[in-house]
Amino acid sequence: MPLWRREGFVEDGWAVLDDETPVPAQGAIMVSLERWLAEREPLSARPAPVGVALEAGADAQAHLADLADRPLVALAFAKFADGRSFSYARLLRDRYGFRGELRATGDVLIDEIPLMLRCGFDSFDVTNAPTLEALKSGHLPGSPLHYQPASARDEVAKGTRPWLRVTSPDRGPDRSS
Repeated sequence: MPLWRREGFVEDGWAVLDDETPVPAQGAIMVSLERWLAEREPLSARPAPVGVALEAGADAQAHLADLADRPLVALAFAKFADGRSFSYARLLRDRYGFRGELRATGDVLIDEIPLMLRCGFDSFDVTNAPTLEALKSGHLPGSPLHYQPASARDEVAKGTRPWLRVTSPDRGPDRSS
């Protein structure tokens, strides 16, 4: 399935490897956190990019600082009610200075995507069928004004209120509904 980004659907250039698949000599790969921790040195020495897929869990937060230098971190949303990956995204961007691609994977609902963009997510590997249909039709809900600071790099302060932000018009919510 292609990834969704602000500009629309794009092909995924990353090969996702399970923990038993041999590491190819070339090409961008994404491995699990467990594999990254077990094979960090050889994976770091690899000339091609290595990203890490992170499942929400008790041990995940302890490793966020170690992932700040990766070119890609994929944060899983196993079910829509689990918001830990939102927190992980903010921590990666704001506390650990992560500047790579931040990807949301799994059961992502369309209403969550504007919030995820504000948390610093760049790409979305979505399994939720209604969300995929809404993205294909170009529908992205949300408000263009926010009173909370964001990790997104394209929001600007509005007027004399330091926390009021305006969503960039090129990624703003769909106003057709």
